[in-house]
Amino acid sequence: MINPNPRLTGRPEIALNALFRQMAGVVLLIVAALAAGSARAVIEIEITQGGDNAIPIAVVPFGGVSLDELPIDIAAIVAADLQRSGNFAPLNRADLIERPASGERPRFEDWRVAGSDFLLLGSVRRDGDGWLVEFQLYDVLQKSLMSGFRFPVTDQTLRSASHRIADEVYEQILGIPGAFNTQIAFISVEGPVGQRTYKLELADADGEGAQEMLTSPRPILSPSWAPDGVRIAYVSFENRTQSAIYIQNRERGDRTKVISRRGINGAPSFSPDGRRLALTLSDEGSPDIYVLDLDNGNARRVTDGAAIDTEPAWIDDETLVFTSDRSGGPQLYEVPASGGRASRITFEGSYNTSATVSPDGGTIAFVHGSEGRFQIATLDRSSGIFQTLTQGSLDESPTFSPNGQMILYATEKNGRGTLGAVSVDGSIVQSLTLEGGSFREPAWSPYTE
Repeated sequence: MINPNPRLTGRPEIALNALFRQMAGVVLLIVAALAAGSARAVIEIEITQGGDNAIPIAVVPFGGVSLDELPIDIAAIVAADLQRSGNFAPLNRADLIERPASGERPRFEDWRVAGSDFLLLGSVRRDGDGWLVEFQLYDVLQKSLMSGFRFPVTDQTLRSASHRIADEVYEQILGIPGAFNTQIAFISVEGPVGQRTYKLELADADGEGAQEMLTSPRPILSPSWAPDGVRIAYVSFENRTQSAIYIQNRERGDRTKVISRRGINGAPSFSPDGRRLALTLSDEGSPDIYVLDLDNGNARRVTDGAAIDTEPAWIDDETLVFTSDRSGGPQLYEVPASGGRASRITFEGSYNTSATVSPDGGTIAFVHGSEGRFQIATLDRSSGIFQTLTQGSLDESPTFSPNGQMILYATEKNGRGTLGAVSVDGSIVQSLTLEGGSFREPAWSPYTE
């Protein structure tokens, strides 16, 4: 890929964002807007660095029916979720000292001797055409019941119910909502140069249930979730010369073109209220930040000048962070969404781009370039503390989990694009191995009802 602007890219092969890829002359032609396709597992998540104080927990296989009768092993999914977080160390199933039934009072001393601080019991039984699932979470040290629920599910929602149970365990023990019952969107690329296929895909947070939302013989760029968790905005082209921004409904599969002006239409980002898109347009001159009202289609200009302004992200309903080269190199700036004076917020090094904001608005993650390496860093907005979290050389496209505890990002492994994840304190690192081609531009979904 040709480097369109040497001031803003440290190496030509870095795919910075929708704007610069478009400036490089990327041409798209969308041939299909597909509803969700058949599910297939594409991601294998491996913890390469865990937390120093992972909490031991026993997750007993759910009783009521045999595992052969169930479409999935609920306890195995819950244990895998907890282990993958890096915060928990589930006991090996073979090492469980006993397998008490749901509703039985555990022998806490036995579990304490076995080294477990917490215990999860559950059961599943037939309920008409579906299932009735119940579970109890116990504090072994305090010898007390912490939480327990009973709820109906179907074959299709049994996996989601397993993630919900893991979320409940995570929140009850750590005091932070879990994010296991969420999804990630990402772009996949398969095939040799000149014959590539690009897809917008969705997968559960554990990598299962991948579905194709959109497919094209040319690139798809910059997926961005709406706060309702149903709509996804992205950049595409309706012809070989003109970009456009679309919003696609992941449930129905239909899409709507929301803007396509002369020049660049790039880097969409939903506002917290879901009624506006911050984006980059260049039809009035140099690339600038705009806010598009989705109700009436009006686009209001936020920045104005000779600099390249791009990659807007919402800090809150009234404030944006974006990338600009107005200081001579790419740095991050804050600006009121209604327009006004922009304030520079990054000063560590000469290269900081691709901001994403934590759900509480307190932390900004971004790509930090130093000595030819591009890594994920964070900036605490209240204290100004800067921290580099990853150790790769081509890390980009950070995105926060909806609980703000993990950052998913694109990276490179064995010469192809893949994904990684790191905790906000850098203590937990995950490698996401994906089947098939290269993967880029992840976007973690918000919480949904």
